[in-house]
Amino acid sequence: MKTTKATKSTPVKPVEKPVAKKAAKKAAKKVTPTTGKATATIKKAAAASKKAAPAKTAAKKAAPAKAVAKKTAPAQAAPKKAIVESHAALVRRARRINRELAEVYPYAHPELDFENPFQLVIATVLSAQTTDLRVNQTTPGLFAKYPTPEDLAAANPEEVEEILRPTGFFRAKTKSVIGLSKALVEDFGGEVPGRLEDLVKLPGVGRKTAFVVLGNAFGRPGITVDTHFGRLVRRWQWTDETDPDKVEAAVGALFPKSEWTMLSHHVIFHGRRICHARKPACGACPIAPLCPAYGEGETDPEKARKLLKYEKGGFPGQRLNPPQSYLDAGGIPAPPLGAG
Repeated sequence: MKTTKATKSTPVKPVEKPVAKKAAKKAAKKVTPTTGKATATIKKAAAASKKAAPAKTAAKKAAPAKAVAKKTAPAQAAPKKAIVESHAALVRRARRINRELAEVYPYAHPELDFENPFQLVIATVLSAQTTDLRVNQTTPGLFAKYPTPEDLAAANPEEVEEILRPTGFFRAKTKSVIGLSKALVEDFGGEVPGRLEDLVKLPGVGRKTAFVVLGNAFGRPGITVDTHFGRLVRRWQWTDETDPDKVEAAVGALFPKSEWTMLSHHVIFHGRRICHARKPACGACPIAPLCPAYGEGETDPEKARKLLKYEKGGFPGQRLNPPQSYLDAGGIPAPPLGAG
């Protein structure tokens, strides 16, 4: 009995194996197409993810750069913004600035020494590309030797050049003042004309020089657009023009004609003493609340006071012989050439 059972049970195992293999093959055949598609899809997705991976990595690397840019942007100087105001508001602000400056500089005056229109026109021509102080230190010797247009018209150019050498560009200036003197003698009887159209015909005389002479020797209003005047009116956004004639027209439209001459003195005085080209003393400026350029210079009051020039800083002004009102206000005369 034991042997029979063993014999019967032995052939059962080989029968079961083929059945299991066939079932497995059938199942494989059914599953393979589906799994094949799935495998292909997975492979494509994997490939796509590999391609996308560098881009993501680059994006991650780039992200900190953006963050840095955002942090550093505020540190850069912001562009100067123009004031948005109506013409009427501009006129009010400009006139208020002039009133404030008139209180600060009640003694404002032309800073060239002169005793008559001839001396003033010559001194103004010589002031190109140099300071009024240097001109004032030079003209006493010039006018002592050549007191009239007739004298200067007949002068030896080499002798005049030697006198004018300290003012710079002395050869060109010698030619201008001798030519100007000859024109006064030949065309105007040795007298300086009191009309703009006549003055600008003289050698070396432009509109700026003409207005200096008209306003200060003849009492006829004019705007003097020198480097100080042009710089300040642009800082105050009265105009954005750079051409002197256009600046003159734009600023002249903001003020009554009767104020033009003194306006020029107020602005030029302020430009020389406080609102300097490179380091304006913003912290010591009396019109800071009205100035759109406040902050371009030193805003600390103590440091700003150290930047003040001329009488407000305890130093002499430009004239050797200033008006009494200037002296009464604490102004100090400039030293003569070669002094100190």
